[in-house]
Amino acid sequence: MSAPSDPDAITSVPVALGERSYDILIGAGLIAGAGATIAARFPGRAVAIVTDETVGGLHGQALEQSLDGAGIRHIRISVPAGEATKRFAMLEQVVDQLLAARMERGDLVVALGGGVVGDLAGFAAAIVRRGMGFVQMPTSLLAQVDSSVGGKTGINSRHGKNLIGAFYQPGLVLADTDVLDTLSTREFRAGYAEVAKYGLIDDPGFFGWLEANWRGIFQGGRDRTQAIATSCRAKAAVVARDETETGDRALLNLGHTFGHALEAATGYDSARLVHGEGVAIGMAQAYRFSAKLGLCPPDDAERMRSHLTAVGLPTELAHIPGDVGDVDRLMTAIQQDKKVTRGALTFILTRGIGRSFIAGDVDPTAVRSFLAEELARR
Repeated sequence: MSAPSDPDAITSVPVALGERSYDILIGAGLIAGAGATIAARFPGRAVAIVTDETVGGLHGQALEQSLDGAGIRHIRISVPAGEATKRFAMLEQVVDQLLAARMERGDLVVALGGGVVGDLAGFAAAIVRRGMGFVQMPTSLLAQVDSSVGGKTGINSRHGKNLIGAFYQPGLVLADTDVLDTLSTREFRAGYAEVAKYGLIDDPGFFGWLEANWRGIFQGGRDRTQAIATSCRAKAAVVARDETETGDRALLNLGHTFGHALEAATGYDSARLVHGEGVAIGMAQAYRFSAKLGLCPPDDAERMRSHLTAVGLPTELAHIPGDVGDVDRLMTAIQQDKKVTRGALTFILTRGIGRSFIAGDVDPTAVRSFLAEELARR
């Protein structure tokens, strides 16, 4: 793998979806230049910025100044930070403010924030006036490499994570790498779990590159831009093949069935567990479960665990503060997963590093036995 020749250059990754194709732009200074970019690509549109209180305080003014400079009418809708914002009550508030501001169907909802804001704002854009324009401006590593790309939008239910939503593609993604320097180490690590996922799914060469270069990704510069661009290309290719997850797009859920169950078990309390941490533990569990079933070499399961541990990510239930419940509680959450089909459990399992596959109709008894062993390790 080669690094880009100019670390300050803007990298463009296309998402090929016919008439609904769009670009992911990756690089420094994209928020400062957002007004000019939006004016050129979406002339005459008004903008509704949806952001959370934390991100808005850090980057909202810069975006508004950029829009002002381009002569774009705009409003700001602010929501509380955190996973608890992805719920009906907050969706209603966002929708009401869009309508009260007389935003038209052709205008743009701009999601300035991490995955929570992107999911919430995208769902609002999908349903207001039967579909407004939509631009993603992801400000977390996790959102830049995963949730901002591919059109999954939605909110959580008391029954589980992301169970209410729609596939709704953005018209553009602006991933400003400068904003990642404002993330806490914990938030950046959580996003890195999704970067590692792309290597673990089907790119062992990328995983090996990450093992050698992860420190550079954390420091910034060329390695960081390369990791983001490689991740986005991987996701864009899968989305182009399988937009609505009827086939191999499900591979992108490696670690998510276990991880979502753990998020539900902790009540979506980000003080205890954030999404990327749940994915990290979930991926480690997917590898351990695969090894237990005789599918994956134990050495590969240990190799991936060792890398995530070196980065500082959790890989065990014992790494989650507080109680996560018993086997019944975790199984209930797993059985609410979106990948359950006619009651049959579907997991993303693996035959080794970069050799993941979709396993349908997984024996619930085997899952229960595995979870009992995992709980016993706490």
